[in-house]
Amino acid sequence: MIQELARRGYKIAAIKHISEPNFTIDTPEKDTWKFAQAGAKTIIIAATNETATIEKTTPKNLSLEALLKKCKGNHVVFIEGLKKLTATKKNVPKIVTTKSMKETTNALKTFKPILAFSGPYNTQTLNLKIPYANALKNPEKLANIIEKKLLKK
Repeated sequence: MIQELARRGYKIAAIKHISEPNFTIDTPEKDTWKFAQAGAKTIIIAATNETATIEKTTPKNLSLEALLKKCKGNHVVFIEGLKKLTATKKNVPKIVTTKSMKETTNALKTFKPILAFSGPYNTQTLNLKIPYANALKNPEKLANIIEKKLLKK
């Protein structure tokens, strides 16, 4: 989806939630790690072709609003994961990937609003009012749904 919408000229941001409790992008014993160990809460890495910011935080300080604020200026923000923070947020349309009817049924109870379904299980057989488009096999169709419902207002 990112590739298709970027091809159409949209600026895209992506947020990826990593649920491993001790995950770090930082490498022990490198300078950035040493900066954090010394007490720096924000470390910015600047290279020729990219920059990265490491912000030391706690789970209680992780908010959807703070993450989205970092994505300001983009047309679309894709969020992978963060289900607890996004499930019922009405201002966050969801594209839900499901593998079975059971997952689809659970998603209908859990997520509001659902913009579209995607994934291996084709929800078209359920006659839902929510469209289905397989992002891997037909990204153009899903991009059209996103454009029509979110971007061309």
